[in-house]
Amino acid sequence: MSTSGTVDRAFRSALYDTGDDTLDTGASLLAADPAADAEVARRGEDLVASAWQRGWQPADVVRVVRRELDETHARLAGSLIRAQALRDGRVRGARWQAQVAGLPTSEAAARADRFSYATAVLELYRLLLRLPALEPLDEAAGAGEPPGGRERKPESRMLGRIRALLAKAEATGFPEEAEALSAKAQELMARHSVDEALLAARAAVTEGPDAVRIGVDPPYEQAKAVLLDAVAAANHCRAVWNEAFGFSTVVGFASDLEAVELLYTSLLVQATGAMTRAEAAQRAGGRKRTKTFRQSFLAAYAHRVGVRLAAAAAEVPVGEDLLPVLASREVAVGERMDRLFPETTTTRLRGVSDAAGWEEGSRAADAAQVRGRKRLP
Repeated sequence: MSTSGTVDRAFRSALYDTGDDTLDTGASLLAADPAADAEVARRGEDLVASAWQRGWQPADVVRVVRRELDETHARLAGSLIRAQALRDGRVRGARWQAQVAGLPTSEAAARADRFSYATAVLELYRLLLRLPALEPLDEAAGAGEPPGGRERKPESRMLGRIRALLAKAEATGFPEEAEALSAKAQELMARHSVDEALLAARAAVTEGPDAVRIGVDPPYEQAKAVLLDAVAAANHCRAVWNEAFGFSTVVGFASDLEAVELLYTSLLVQATGAMTRAEAAQRAGGRKRTKTFRQSFLAAYAHRVGVRLAAAAAEVPVGEDLLPVLASREVAVGERMDRLFPETTTTRLRGVSDAAGWEEGSRAADAAQVRGRKRLP
């Protein structure tokens, strides 16, 4: 039988029937024919390219593979995506390229057990084959601009300072220092956002808002999605959570999106540290902490941070010359969001019933507070 015939038989057996017996049959066929490896890899790259056509991006694919399968499959997916990128004829933007560069990859030694390797490959292909269509984030592709997102400008010195401040806030073991560093970072974010808006207005820049997907990983993903939504709103962006695939799509202008990613990540790190300390204190007091405590802690943290960020945003003094600029950007973000998500639904937080967890989470959010934005000179 030809190599192509072997692959055809294996795929018919394993990819279009989800039974374990058919998977074993397909894996056995591939394991017995090393000459089929190149054709299997080529067809896998075709599956990856098909995922791009359905709106997926590299980080999205690896995220859902980790969620549905495991790290071994995620590494296989990363290697497959990198191989496909080498022969992809489309020009990809900086964000896309950064996602590819950060992918995990599998080691050649993993192929020593050919049956196990073939089984993992077929399990991955089953998942890739069944990925549904997502909202296409790349509006520019249809207009002849580079797919995969607009080319981003090099990171500004301001964003470098913000990143360094948040890294220090995450590393310190002193709540007061973390609070001060986070506050300074948010102040710089606000300043950076206003500066970018003014520069765009003065230069008559007509670039519209971008859209990115940010992972919202389990456990306690509901509370994390609420936190991301609060951070997005405070930075002139809007977010929609996709619970099934573990991410939120955030729409906003490029500089604001970078601020959202930075602050959300930092607040999550600080929340995790604060929750660990709170649990240790509870155990020292003889009280056993549970999943409900952690869920309530993070829900309270997200709620309280959202309240504080909203209050800070409401206190921002904005010059009259800037109001039309900010208003037009808000309209543009809203229009892009409506095109991507003409219909959305709301959900209620589940499992928030531990009073101690809620109290500790609120206290931690107060320690991570951010100050109101200062008026620009």
